[in-house]
Amino acid sequence: MSTALRTPPGSGPEAFEDDDEPRTPPPRRPARRIPWQKLTFLPVVLIAVLLATWLWFRQADLDAISENALSGGQVSKALWQHIELTVISTFFVLVIAVPLGILLTRRAFRRATPVAMALANTGQATPAIGLLALLVIWLGTGRRAALIGIIAYAVLPVLSNTMAGLRANDPTLLEAARGIGMSPLGVLTRVELPLAVPLILAGVRTALVLNVGTATLATFGGGGGLGVLITTGITNQRMPVLVLGSILTVVLALLVDWLASLAELVLRPRGLEAGT
Repeated sequence: MSTALRTPPGSGPEAFEDDDEPRTPPPRRPARRIPWQKLTFLPVVLIAVLLATWLWFRQADLDAISENALSGGQVSKALWQHIELTVISTFFVLVIAVPLGILLTRRAFRRATPVAMALANTGQATPAIGLLALLVIWLGTGRRAALIGIIAYAVLPVLSNTMAGLRANDPTLLEAARGIGMSPLGVLTRVELPLAVPLILAGVRTALVLNVGTATLATFGGGGGLGVLITTGITNQRMPVLVLGSILTVVLALLVDWLASLAELVLRPRGLEAGT
C-alpha cells in the first residue's frame, strides 16, 4: 500500500525564489494638471453671483428710466461690446509686445531697449481717462480711439515679462543648443520661448485683466461696453443700473482671470513642472 508523500511547507519550488529580488512598483497614475477644485470653485461662485443678481432684479421696483436703460437688449449689447474690446485689444497687445520683446533681447536691437521701455512706461503711467481724452481729440470718438488707448495701457506687462523670461534663460542651455547645430531661429523657438512661457503667460494674464477694467472707460470715447451702464447709473442716480454694470464687469474680469490661469497650467511646458 503506497503512502502519499506530503511536501512540507517552504520546501517547494517557491522556496528557491530569491526574496531579495527587486519588484517593479505598480505604475503611478498620471497626476491631473488642473485640479478639479480649480475647475469648479470660481465658476460656481460666479454663477451664484449672477443668479442672486437676477433674482434681485426680478423683485426690484424699476422706474421708467431704469427700464429704458436695461430693456431692448441694451445689457447684452453692452456686454458683447465689452468682450469685443477686451479680445481685440488683447490680440493686438500680443502681436505688438511679444515680437517686440523678442527683438529687444537680440544683440542687434538691445540699444533700442531704453526707448521702447520708456514709451511702454509712458503708456501705462498716463492716466487711462486722460490718455483716452487725448486720443479722442486726435482721432475723434469711436471704437478706434478706445482700442488704441486700451492697447497702449496694456503693452507694458506683456513686453516686460517677455523680455524678463527670455533673459532669465540659462546661458549654458543656449550654448548647448547652439553646440548641437541648432540655428538661431531653432534655439529661439525650441529652447528660449518654451522656457520663457510661464513669465510670458503671467504678463498676458495681467494684460487681460487690465483690458477688462480699462474697457469700461471706452464709453467716454464712444466705444460702448459695460461702462455705458455704469455711467448711466451714476449720471441718472439709478442704483440698479449701476449695480448691474458693476457686477457684470467684476464677473467678466474674474472669468477672464480664471481662463487665463487655466491657460497658464495647460500651456506650461511639462519639463518645467515640479516633480517631472
